[in-house]
Amino acid sequence: MPLLLLDLDNTLLDRTGAFRAWGERFLDSVGAPGTDIEWLLSVDADGLTDRWDVADAIRDRYGLRIPSIDLVDELHDGVVANTRLDPLVACALRIADDAGWVPVVVSNGAVRQQDAMIRRTGLDRYVADWVISEEAGVSKPNPRIFALAAQRARMPLRGAWVVGDSPEADIGGAAAVGLPSVWLHRGRTWSDSRFAPTRTVDGLIAAVATVLAG
Repeated sequence: MPLLLLDLDNTLLDRTGAFRAWGERFLDSVGAPGTDIEWLLSVDADGLTDRWDVADAIRDRYGLRIPSIDLVDELHDGVVANTRLDPLVACALRIADDAGWVPVVVSNGAVRQQDAMIRRTGLDRYVADWVISEEAGVSKPNPRIFALAAQRARMPLRGAWVVGDSPEADIGGAAAVGLPSVWLHRGRTWSDSRFAPTRTVDGLIAAVATVLAG
């Protein structure tokens, strides 16, 4: 029963779509033009920008008096509230489980948001466990976080696959720990010469099919 080590944001769950949905409503509430959503998405950088920096950028651009801490809370809670589990993703995870694979989430991020998304969407019913970098004290691509995931599942890393959309965190992490990987390209072209994914696909469902076929 090998491990299937899965990224969370923009792999299992559509984090970009959730942020866009929150952002469009927020911009409307402050009277900003709808076209500003592209600016907001660029500032967010797929969630890689620190939430406090995003909050400060929003406050500065629109001259808001809302305290930064309140805006940070809204950023966290807004993404969680707008995140949904695609039924086809749930089905793919069930198929992987039935085929003998053990799905475990390995995610960089804050426990408050990541844990809430896993539980609120019902994703927790389809994975064996999850490891979040803030709680683990180590982030992808560090090999230690994958080892912690294996320990959490009480299984060896040998035979595992890593699936994710981040070239550095997911595919770089898989390369560092010596595991095969599937990269979700999301319309991008691979450009890192230091390492490369074992397979490249367009989404989680295709990734699971690739792992099972391999």
